[in-house]
Amino acid sequence: MHHLQLKVKLFADGADKTSMMKLYQDPLIQGFTTNPTLMRKAGITDYEAFSRDILKSIPDRPISFEVFADEFDEMRHQAQRIASWGSNVYVKIPITNTRGASSLDLVRRLAHEGVQLNVTALMTQEQVRGAADALRSGPSSYISVFAGRIADTGRDPVPVMAEAVAIVHEFSNIELIWASPREVLNVFQADRIGCHVITATPDILAKLSLAGKDLSEFSLETVKMFHEDAANAGFSLPVSVPAFQ
Repeated sequence: MHHLQLKVKLFADGADKTSMMKLYQDPLIQGFTTNPTLMRKAGITDYEAFSRDILKSIPDRPISFEVFADEFDEMRHQAQRIASWGSNVYVKIPITNTRGASSLDLVRRLAHEGVQLNVTALMTQEQVRGAADALRSGPSSYISVFAGRIADTGRDPVPVMAEAVAIVHEFSNIELIWASPREVLNVFQADRIGCHVITATPDILAKLSLAGKDLSEFSLETVKMFHEDAANAGFSLPVSVPAFQ
């Protein structure tokens, strides 16, 4: 993994402290992202206690924590509170609330107040344009486009992300995040189009060590894996007909 020459920054996506601390030791991991779904999967029940504990251990790389209110006033209070936990904190604001009402007025206001934001769950170029415009007068911020979910719908995310790179390029304070990648290939796609950041789960990050691997060798390892697993499972098909005569 350490021989990779990537311009795109790798952020680790997750909420498991053990895994986060292990990745923090890796100089290739330049930041962290979390979300309420990942936190729930990790069994976290006290949002603030978990977040502050992580920030004690990771005080010097950008880390994103998401608001979870649905009313914009409450989102604003949560955002200010979350931002106060550390200077490396970026507050995730979803592009709309659950009723589909745009969050951009809130984003504009928080950016104006100096809150570092990560506008999240975007999937269209129109959303990227709106978010970039709302963030333009603020501090360093991110826009997270969920390329993996775009791909899940059968659409190629690369042209969408390339267009998003072009939009964000005009704003010196904003970086684009390729979010929800599905495979290692996405890291190289993000790198090729000049995307600033890709945020990946530990399972995808672990596979980066395969980059550029010899395919004949990989094929042989795969054959050996099947053979070994069959042997370990104790599979047998007793021969009931004579072997080749």
